[in-house]
Amino acid sequence: MTTADLHRLTGAYALHALSDEESAAFERHLAGCEACAQETAELRATAARLGLATAATPAPGMREHVLRRIGTVRQDGPGEPARSALTRTEPRGRTVSRWALAACLAAVTALGGTTVWQHQRAEDAQDRARRATRATDDIAAVLTAPDARTRAAELAGGATGTIVVSRSRDRAVFAVSGMAAPPSGKVYQLWFDDDGTMRSAGLMDSHHAEQTLLLRGAVDGASGIGITVEPGGGSKHPTSAPVALLSFPS
Repeated sequence: MTTADLHRLTGAYALHALSDEESAAFERHLAGCEACAQETAELRATAARLGLATAATPAPGMREHVLRRIGTVRQDGPGEPARSALTRTEPRGRTVSRWALAACLAAVTALGGTTVWQHQRAEDAQDRARRATRATDDIAAVLTAPDARTRAAELAGGATGTIVVSRSRDRAVFAVSGMAAPPSGKVYQLWFDDDGTMRSAGLMDSHHAEQTLLLRGAVDGASGIGITVEPGGGSKHPTSAPVALLSFPS
């Protein structure tokens, strides 16, 4: 499946119309495509609003009324002959088994639950899109700062890393190209080098060989960064020798 094909799957993904394999492929693409993330969020929000527009709000006391009626309606037991319509004491519409009433109640509950679930999924997608947009803006602010300084270095395995530091913003951006995937169950973790003391600066995405990251936290006088291989989810302190060390540009 090409990138162009993935760009055209936003609508089908928003409506849960993709196979498991297609959904997994699209979600990997979505993590690195801001345009698709935004479009998917908007489509899901629209679908959720359409669902809410057609949903009917139950009348006050409906649930209590149904549960009260269940206890007063007789259900024929196995082998009992059905009563003649002439001997019924209530209109046919009211002689409903408790199983039918329970099924109706379950259907109403399921419909409302599905609508809420779809709305929540849309809200989650919108929140992810907003976070992606904020991260992009923060990265751009560092890269375009008047005092931004850049240093590039060769990393292990032929990868290339570039660090950009803005002292006025007290933030740093790390860009990497050609980074090999970490071992299974492991993740690359970035660290600020505070005179030999390593302070966590966030995790790299294990699924992308090329990525640009805003380092987590302020530079705060750090002299450079290091990269280590850590257990999935990261560590509080480095647990392995660094696979790369880069000094900040002066």
